[in-house]
Amino acid sequence: MTTPLEPQRHFHEELSQLKQRLMAVSAEAEEAVGKAVSALLTRDRVKAQDVIRGDKTINTLESSIEEQAFQLIALHQPMAKDLRLIFAAIRIVGDLERVGDHAVNIAQSAERLATNPHIVPEPEIVEMARLSRKMLADALSAFVRGDAPLAREVCRRDDAVDSLNDSVFRILLTHMMEDQRVIGAGMELLLVSRNLERVADLATNVAEDVVFLAEGKTIKHHAEDERPAPDGAA
Repeated sequence: MTTPLEPQRHFHEELSQLKQRLMAVSAEAEEAVGKAVSALLTRDRVKAQDVIRGDKTINTLESSIEEQAFQLIALHQPMAKDLRLIFAAIRIVGDLERVGDHAVNIAQSAERLATNPHIVPEPEIVEMARLSRKMLADALSAFVRGDAPLAREVCRRDDAVDSLNDSVFRILLTHMMEDQRVIGAGMELLLVSRNLERVADLATNVAEDVVFLAEGKTIKHHAEDERPAPDGAA
């Protein structure tokens, strides 16, 4: 005999499963970014091709998670915070799929650069990859735990990635001005840097969703900083 609490228990079990599946997609996306950057630094075409082929896995997971999320809405008709969480999960898995796309872009650059001179600003590229992957992992962890402080910390780290992207631009511009033969490779590496910066931006999107879910506050585009001061405030 089904008790009145049975459907609710099943719903929360399925919600927990949805979160865990999101973590799995995040891990796949993080690994893809790391492998793509490794392929770039080592000029490893085989590894680059692995990343490109692996994108199908992320796309398949995205579709199945979206389907599960819509089934949860249709079967359980969740309200308030639970409904917001499911819609956030749909947005987040879309962001993770785009992370996979950026990893593919980097892998394709690695393929094209396989026979080019090594002008990679390695410390900056490596650090951008490390920071963006860590941001992604922490943003998903914050989502699963409902941890708004961790999510806010992830948002703050985006500035460091932006700064590294600026450094990469300056370094590559110097190389290209000094030697026109590396212009093609330099432009390719600018794309790599831009893709890593976008991964960090997507991690920030996830973190902003977490803050909204946990606190009901919108912090996109620094919305908190733009609120008018109370009457009488300086």
